Amino acid sequence: MTLARKTLALLSAVIFSTFALSAFALAEGTRTWEQSKFEELTKGTAKGIALRSEGGLELAPAFKALATTPSTYIWSIASDSAGNIYAAAGSPARVYRITPDGQSTTIFEPQELQVQALVVDKNVDKNTAKTTIVYAATAPDGKVYRLEPAKGAAAAQAGAKASWSATPYFDPGSKYIWDIVLDHAGALYVATGDHGEIYKVSPNGQHSLFFKSDEVHIRVLALDPKGNLIAGSDGSGLVYRIAPNGEAFVLYSAPKKEITALAIDRAGNIYAAAAGEKRAGAATPQMGIMFVTPAQTAPGGNISITAAPTAPMMTPPFPAPGAGATGGSEIYRIAPDGAPSRLWSSREDLVYALGFDQHGRLLAGTGNRGHIFAINGVDDFTDLIKASATQITAFAAAPGGGLYASGSNLGKIFVLGPGPESEGTYESDVFDARVFSLWGRIGVRAAGNVELYARSGNVDNPDRNWSHWTRINLVLAAGSELKIPPARFMQWKSVLHAGNPAPRVDDVLLNYLPKNVAPEIDEIVVQPGYHYQPIPHVTGSEPPGQGQGQPRFDPPPPAVRDRDSVGVHWSAHDDNDDQLVYTVYYRGDGESRWLLLKNNLYDHSYSFDASLLPDGGYTVKVIASDAPSHSPGEALYAERVSSRFEVDTTAPVIDKLTATLDGKQIGIQIHVRFRASDSFSPIKRAEYSLDGGDWQFVEPVGQLSDSKTEDYDFRAAVPQPEAAPALMAGNTANDHVVVVRAYDRFDNLATAKTVIRGK
Repeated sequence: MTLARKTLALLSAVIFSTFALSAFALAEGTRTWEQSKFEELTKGTAKGIALRSEGGLELAPAFKALATTPSTYIWSIASDSAGNIYAAAGSPARVYRITPDGQSTTIFEPQELQVQALVVDKNVDKNTAKTTIVYAATAPDGKVYRLEPAKGAAAAQAGAKASWSATPYFDPGSKYIWDIVLDHAGALYVATGDHGEIYKVSPNGQHSLFFKSDEVHIRVLALDPKGNLIAGSDGSGLVYRIAPNGEAFVLYSAPKKEITALAIDRAGNIYAAAAGEKRAGAATPQMGIMFVTPAQTAPGGNISITAAPTAPMMTPPFPAPGAGATGGSEIYRIAPDGAPSRLWSSREDLVYALGFDQHGRLLAGTGNRGHIFAINGVDDFTDLIKASATQITAFAAAPGGGLYASGSNLGKIFVLGPGPESEGTYESDVFDARVFSLWGRIGVRAAGNVELYARSGNVDNPDRNWSHWTRINLVLAAGSELKIPPARFMQWKSVLHAGNPAPRVDDVLLNYLPKNVAPEIDEIVVQPGYHYQPIPHVTGSEPPGQGQGQPRFDPPPPAVRDRDSVGVHWSAHDDNDDQLVYTVYYRGDGESRWLLLKNNLYDHSYSFDASLLPDGGYTVKVIASDAPSHSPGEALYAERVSSRFEVDTTAPVIDKLTATLDGKQIGIQIHVRFRASDSFSPIKRAEYSLDGGDWQFVEPVGQLSDSKTEDYDFRAAVPQPEAAPALMAGNTANDHVVVVRAYDRFDNLATAKTVIRGK
């Protein structure tokens, strides 16, 4: 280990602490950008780098593509003691034999649509005096075939493609064969659908129904250390333990509908992956995956994917891997005593395969992003690999402690491990400071042989003429600034080199100073006759205006009708996210001087008493300043003037009100005249009431009400008592009260009354 690497490993924590304290002590204008969390790091680009769920980067296991097959899907793989891989594939249906150096040979081409599962007879393979035997299951309406190398001169003359023979071994008479496993005695177990049956086929070919489930499909099988068969179903998401005598016990009913993968460690812990949402009350379990029908198979092996049916089908089409159930996946651990617990869940990834690495760590192969995860504990995982295939569908042992992994879309074979990559590179996502910024020191908490680089630019695409990558001297980082050009955007890159100690990056923290730009006031709205409710503020240790910025867009505050108030609301923003303080002025028509209404406002609204202003037209000016976030003399401000508005708080005047009786018979009328005038705004409407009756609208002379002065001249019938009207004939001795009222355009009200004395 070099002196520089030792120094980095010993001082990284001290360096990072120094940066944290420095960032805290810097002026408020200095900002920090920190990346350490899994959710933040997944936004970057990793090559040979694994992301830990608790945060940070480390080298991923070595991973390379070994072979690419002509088939779209690889459903299952198995390996023999020599490291040869046997792959069950579909579209087209094939069994491939792939050597450890990647040479591929087709050893079986059935008539069925898919080769769904296969297993290598390890008992035969261990005895070098006997040939390798592979059992392959096809679907739909398929069989189990026995594959073995052909013998004799005929096979030699037939060439490599025909050097393996295939004979039907078992026909369950079921629509689907989902999985097969061999026990230590050579007995083959066959999981089927659509009747949820498991068959047992002895080494001499005798077969029997081993287990009948009330589920539609038995999807996956595994054998525990005691020789019990573990089975997972589709429909209710059940995990069964089935003793050698066929006696079954449900170990767990998963919250998901389909068990998609099983794995069992040496201690007897059962790991089950499940997907798909259960549908309460469903009469018939439905497959939570996508389907491929033979009729949809296009020339060249391309397959079109359609959605799963929502109702039972008499002859369901064939499900293809990759497509999947909704609601993501979960992984559960069932302890040897039967206690279940949830280990891992994802809303994006569907688990298709489970396996173990050379250290006994659980691995999960997923789609539809082609990731391999290492499950370290409850909600503790590492995102190891992003493969060049849409789904990781199976694992098998590889020579030297590594693992083979199969992928679908396209059908590929990969080799995982056993050691780490010699080098890995991680590029962060592009950080947008939103304004032109000065880039300061960068702090890194890391260990091992790690390099760090940075670059900057003024467009969001780094390929468009950014600065070159600049290497950062991590040992001297505490005493030197980041030497990249000031710009709006920035990106960092880390290169990890294998060594001892293992390289890792736990945290990256960047200090930067945005160039101060003036705030902007987007609009001002003035509403006479409204009052804005004050916005409550959370009481804290900081005084008003000393927070960490404010929202870039504020919703308008609640307003209530109040004719005695004038409400002013404005919206403003600051690209630096600085705290803003506001000052409000007003100015009357024809005036040159702005008069102060209110200063030191942190809200975006202000209401005031309309009577403070004489009747007339006005404008309001709002000034926004970022002074709370900057040193004296460095603040910037912006101002904006509102549209003109009018204030009128003075009521109209009613004069020349007269009322006289007109006529001396039944049906007497009162003749009313008056004038309504206002000093500022036009008269809006007028009403009258006779003898305490309801208010009645009255039109002005000329009918149109559009002037500051309006004259009214109208007659109103005097209501007569309904009882004994003859007794009232000619009686004019009653008094009558006439009340009139008028409103101006601002709803200011004036009233007047007159009394007509009876004679």
